[in-house]
Amino acid sequence: MDDNGPISEASDSAALSHPHWKRNITLFLSGQTVSMFGSMIVQYVVMWWVTFETQSGLSVALYAVAAFMPQGIVSIFGGVLADRMNRKVLIMIADGTIALVTLGLAILMLNGVTDLWILLLAVAARSVGAGFQQPAVQAVIPQLVPESQLLRINGVFQTIQSAMMLLAPAAAGAIYGIFGLVPAFFIDVVTAVIGIGILAVVTVPTLTAINEKTSSYRADLVEGARYIWGHAVVRWLLVVFAIIFTLTVAPSFVTPLMVARSFGTEVWMLTVLEISFSVGMLLSGVLVSTVLAKRSRIGLILFSTFGFALVTIALGLSPNLWVFYGFMFAFGLLVPLFSAPFMTLVQETVEPEMQGRAFSYVGIVMALATPIGMVIFGPMADVISVQLLLIIGGVATILVMLIAISVPSGRAAMAAGRAAQAASEESASSIEA
Repeated sequence: MDDNGPISEASDSAALSHPHWKRNITLFLSGQTVSMFGSMIVQYVVMWWVTFETQSGLSVALYAVAAFMPQGIVSIFGGVLADRMNRKVLIMIADGTIALVTLGLAILMLNGVTDLWILLLAVAARSVGAGFQQPAVQAVIPQLVPESQLLRINGVFQTIQSAMMLLAPAAAGAIYGIFGLVPAFFIDVVTAVIGIGILAVVTVPTLTAINEKTSSYRADLVEGARYIWGHAVVRWLLVVFAIIFTLTVAPSFVTPLMVARSFGTEVWMLTVLEISFSVGMLLSGVLVSTVLAKRSRIGLILFSTFGFALVTIALGLSPNLWVFYGFMFAFGLLVPLFSAPFMTLVQETVEPEMQGRAFSYVGIVMALATPIGMVIFGPMADVISVQLLLIIGGVATILVMLIAISVPSGRAAMAAGRAAQAASEESASSIEA
């Protein structure tokens, strides 16, 4: 049996304690980090280009729609694929396709094709690739990591992402300021190739449930929808996720527009904005992977959710640029406190053969909630101030979250989440004993 061959369901659990799991997760995260770095550079450069060239809330909203909505539309299909084939292969194919699209865009722009619609079309195509890639990435992690280490590894992954979000805007600012838009695309292609090469040597077994599958693609699609709808914890988590991405993350997309309108259009201003956010994420990611690794998942999610609301309001009330940077740092601190326990709860409570579809719904909510929010907040930013929009978003988040935790289904989901964590910790203790 080769490294990527099928394994029995009984040995699925045994594989998690394989002596080489640290090697595999290290290589996997390394490859994803390299690829992610190039993608982030492109993300920042394109977003800044749209902001500076148009200074239009509508244009920024169109960018957000192109960057996220296609991912949301195809994520459900990507999740089904992640539960029907080897997830490593799916990640490599998706990453390679995104690199080819980026290379094509670079060639077009070198030949003088710089229309906004061409750029947005390429962004949308990259988003489609992410819709297939991201559910598989999240579903692979529980295959490689012992259950007792999931929150710690998710915290490490969040820390790495935060570090990349610290380095990427600095690199993007330097590249964009000195060389312009196109060189960033070539960097993304190179990092994608390196990431695929590293992933190629990672051992990712194909689950037996995949090899024994006799159901159709459509049946798997329907089964996934029914499963998510009937899973109290995941259903509630998706509601919270939607609230955050619609009412706080979406308005945060117009913060560069606020900087450009209120403080200036120099590249360093947006670079410092992103760095402030990323430093907060980096520090918080370290905390989640160390001292907070045993904390209540539900408690961290609730703390960060209400924290997002309060910080969003504070952003809107900021009297100057440097205070604004301070609150963006605080916003970054809250991200790992939300995302790491969120992902861990999904990984702990969803069966391995269903995780691709579960994370596809996470991707759908993330990818659709942000554009929906931007369709509202983007055009409004051309009518009223960004500051007022941020305050509205923060207050609305508090009100909706109070309802989400007060209804019986919300209380039941939180109780089930706490029970799942307790069971996981008890199982880990018995194994260690």
